[in-house]
Amino acid sequence: MKFRGYIWIFLLLLTGCSSLKIDDSYQSVSQDSRVQFIVLHYTASQLPRSLEVLTQGKVSSHYLITEHTIANQAATIYRLVDENQRAWHAGDSQWQGRTWLNASSIGIEMVHRGFTVNPQGHKEWLPWSEPQIDALILLLTDIMQRHGLSADSVVGHSDIAPQRKLDPGPLFPWHRLAKAGLIHWPEPQLVAKYQTTFSEQLPSITWFQTQLAKVGYAVPQHGKLDKATRNVVAAFQMKYRPVRFDGEPDAHTAALLLALNNRH
Repeated sequence: MKFRGYIWIFLLLLTGCSSLKIDDSYQSVSQDSRVQFIVLHYTASQLPRSLEVLTQGKVSSHYLITEHTIANQAATIYRLVDENQRAWHAGDSQWQGRTWLNASSIGIEMVHRGFTVNPQGHKEWLPWSEPQIDALILLLTDIMQRHGLSADSVVGHSDIAPQRKLDPGPLFPWHRLAKAGLIHWPEPQLVAKYQTTFSEQLPSITWFQTQLAKVGYAVPQHGKLDKATRNVVAAFQMKYRPVRFDGEPDAHTAALLLALNNRH
């Protein structure tokens, strides 16, 4: 009799679960996409290894774009993780006050070795292929339109983790993304104007830290030019002035920062 009683209770619970109904006839106006950022990476390896790591390893990304150097040959875009799912690409990260960005971002990996090391031990950065960047721009445009993202949302791994990451590197053509309206870019006339002023009087380290934080970087706010601050300055320079990203807070860097933050 006990056994039959358990069966009856189980069937009752099962029936109750199967009768669950959700009414979707009302929708709140107070909502938006969970996706707030798109993070760009390079894989530092060729396609077979990139696919292996991103599909079988402990890291992942939503998309992987292949590298092509043949003219008129389009790059392939692989979707490895559904956008509704969380991919493990950002790691310990921060941007605009948000931390651990895996939960709020879409990760795009690009097949690219990054750099080689010459006999003197110096990094030699490798160029990017046009078809790959063309594919990226199309993908970014589509994602940003679907999720209602602004030009503040596209960042590099080096932006969100400047203490430990360099990708997508100094040769990545951020200016092309700016021309496509996908990211903000400092206005050249404003940069020239501000650089003249800052050449006479360089702002304090506190000023640099405040401006970098305004852009979105996680940077110390203690007014000292320590290693962590230099790394953030270098990350900013690598993106907006890739010809020299030594982490030195100079007049040109100050002008770029102010022009970027005063673009409105």
